[in-house]
Amino acid sequence: MKHYLLNIIQPDGPPPATVALDTIMRDVGVLMQELKASGAWVFNGGLHPPSTATVVRWKDGQALTTDGPYAEGKEHVGGFVVVRTEDLDGALEWARRFARAITLPIEVRPFQHAGGA
Repeated sequence: MKHYLLNIIQPDGPPPATVALDTIMRDVGVLMQELKASGAWVFNGGLHPPSTATVVRWKDGQALTTDGPYAEGKEHVGGFVVVRTEDLDGALEWARRFARAITLPIEVRPFQHAGGA
């Protein structure tokens, strides 16, 4: 089994007024239950906005910290799910289901090691 990271790509700023957050959260809750019941769930989490980030860089023999996101952009990772599947096709199927429920793009990336650890 391989591990895949499903990044939820979220636009900066508050959600548009036309977005039905209650429906989305209900659908995501059902999907998370299905993911866990299937045995494919490894870990998931939502993230605070990029403005809460701290970047650590190593320079001239010391760690330097900077407030704010590493890169400025119009989108950011708003949350993620780690899944365990046989192959990329399995991860893409979960990504399709999350994209349908959340109505946001999902980036799928494999972990480098076979077991994901």
